[in-house]
Amino acid sequence: MSRKPPKTPQEKKALSLARDRSGYFFGNNKAARKAVPLRKALESRRIRHKNNQAVSQIEYVDDAAVDLIESSARHDVARKGGWRKGASEPLGECIKRGLEARRERVGRKSRSRQFITND
Repeated sequence: MSRKPPKTPQEKKALSLARDRSGYFFGNNKAARKAVPLRKALESRRIRHKNNQAVSQIEYVDDAAVDLIESSARHDVARKGGWRKGASEPLGECIKRGLEARRERVGRKSRSRQFITND
């Protein structure tokens, strides 16, 4: 059996940055513990509200529409698809974005003072 040639540390690092995910959801890495359940709860509330609104209109519509409203409410037709947490971005892209933001922040005070004195 032939073995793969060993990877250099630089190749390993590049693969790691491309493959690993940042786990950065909703502002910081700890916020997902609260934000993900909140988003799911808000989606459920939205669907329940939509079903309740439809059921409250039953007395004003004909029989065919009543059957359709009851069936869709019973089978959670509005929930089809629903909310799902998206995948986080690759770690390399997250680091790149952070470095760009840091580069923009450097010297911001001196640039603003220079702008004010030129007026």
